[in-house]
Amino acid sequence: MDKILVTRSSIPPLEEYVEEIKPLWESHWLTNMGEKHKALQAELKKYLEVPEIELFTNGHMALEMALQALELPEGGEVITTPFTFASTTHAIVRNGLEPVFCDIDPETFTMDPGKIEALITPKTCAILPVHVYGNICDVDAIGAIAKRHGLRVVYDAAHAFGETYKGVGVGNFGDISCFSFHATKVFNTIEGGAATYRDPELGKRLYELKNFGIRGPESVVSVGANAKMNEFCAAMGLCNLRHLEVEIKKRQAVVERYREHLEGIPGIQLNAVQAEVQYNYAYFPVLFDEREFGANRDQVMERLAENGIGARKYFYPLTNAFGCFQGKYDMSDTPIAAELADKVLTLPLYADLLLETVDSICDIIMELKR
Repeated sequence: MDKILVTRSSIPPLEEYVEEIKPLWESHWLTNMGEKHKALQAELKKYLEVPEIELFTNGHMALEMALQALELPEGGEVITTPFTFASTTHAIVRNGLEPVFCDIDPETFTMDPGKIEALITPKTCAILPVHVYGNICDVDAIGAIAKRHGLRVVYDAAHAFGETYKGVGVGNFGDISCFSFHATKVFNTIEGGAATYRDPELGKRLYELKNFGIRGPESVVSVGANAKMNEFCAAMGLCNLRHLEVEIKKRQAVVERYREHLEGIPGIQLNAVQAEVQYNYAYFPVLFDEREFGANRDQVMERLAENGIGARKYFYPLTNAFGCFQGKYDMSDTPIAAELADKVLTLPLYADLLLETVDSICDIIMELKR
């Protein structure tokens, strides 16, 4: 079998992309909110069914600037999860805020709302939950807690593009939801990201933050950075969006094939299926319990690698165990997250992954079953 990576970027036919970018050779308008940027912004607003959306050069800048746009007090505490990618925690720290880590639900891998209120102090100013592997946070409980304590909520929705909960687009929850359009995501613009929101004033601040604080040709009203999506990335997004529903159906078929092989196997825990969530089939995480299965996560990963198959310890390590935070946080404060981080392995999943390849991957895994 040829080497199988854990993911592979979806791209449109070359001819389609070339046709999409042809006008750029006529206009010479390559960035600064050009026609492709405006078109993608309008299409995504419609697709995600959100009131407002702002595009960014990547998902991290969307998240970092979302926190900044809320004008949270310097040194304020933000309750978040360590079971996430580095971007989530780094966005908090780079804003001069202090992450406070909440443990996760063992079924959905998302922040456990039952543990949030015990972490709230007079310095708490916001909650930053993460939708994980396409699993949606308990947005109802988190929203109620935030309202009760006067806290802002920013969702890291990098894994949840296009999903709905109870028929509502996931970008409608919290004050701001942030998406990543990185090449590895279900929907990509090569690199890119977005923030969705309702409050027009937040929109003004997000725009200014990504564009040097510029409001007009001779008006710079605040200090901002440069996080604008360019026209080539926007064009890729326009192309990929046309094919997205087909891509998601293909991914669903891969997930269903994995489940046919691995569901109900002692020592294997698969991703929970949440009621009232329309999934994008972004990831396929598997937890291995060595006592029951007979092999641990690392042994499974090694055996797959020997056969040219890439899998990923996603998420490992926890962000509260990063070397850059050495000695600052205690993983024992989030024991469930720590346990799951030692067991989880995401298996290859992308639209063009052959179902026969899924069969082979599962056969290799089952060879290790005691």
